[in-house]
Amino acid sequence: MTGMAIVVLDANDMRRTLGRMAHEILEANKGLDDLVVVGILRRGWPIAKRLAFLLTQIEGVTAPCGKLDISDHRDDRPPKGESESEIPFSVTGKTVLLVDEVIFTGRTVRAAMDALMRFGRPASVQLAALIDRGHRELPIQPNFCGRAVDTERGDRIEVRVSEIDGEDAVLLHRAQGD
Repeated sequence: MTGMAIVVLDANDMRRTLGRMAHEILEANKGLDDLVVVGILRRGWPIAKRLAFLLTQIEGVTAPCGKLDISDHRDDRPPKGESESEIPFSVTGKTVLLVDEVIFTGRTVRAAMDALMRFGRPASVQLAALIDRGHRELPIQPNFCGRAVDTERGDRIEVRVSEIDGEDAVLLHRAQGD
C-alpha cells in the first residue's frame, strides 16, 4: 500500500525552478561560450532540453543539447550493448553541463561521466539536478540544484515530465513505516 504522494513541485514550480537554474548556469559560466548541455536518459533528457532552450532564449545564442545513454556504464545491471546516446557535437575542450532529474547516491552521475568520456575530453563537467534528495554514496555534488528535498532512504522521488508522463510534477512518496 502506498500513501498519498507529496507534491514537491507542480508544473509552475518546475518552470520557475528551471528558469532560475538557467540564470545561475549563465552567471557561473559568464554566458554560453563553449558550454554544451547533455541530458542523462531517461528523464534527465527532457530537463536538459528545457534548460538548453531557456539558456538559448536568455542569451540569444544556441546552447547545443545532446542525450546520454548510461546503461552500459552502470554497476548495478548488465550492459544492453546498444546505446541511445545522441551527442551531435564535440565535447572536447567544452564545458559540459550534465543534467539529470534527481541526484541520489551519485552512481548514475559516475556512470554518466564514464559514458561521456567516450565522446571526447571535456575541459570541465558541471552537474545540474532538478532535485537533490541526499544519501550520497559517492563524493559527487551538483553545481546547480533546483530543489534539495529532505528524504528518508526508503522514500521515492518521482519526477514527471510532460514529454514522457503527460504532466510536469515532482512527487515524494514516503516509505511506509510500521
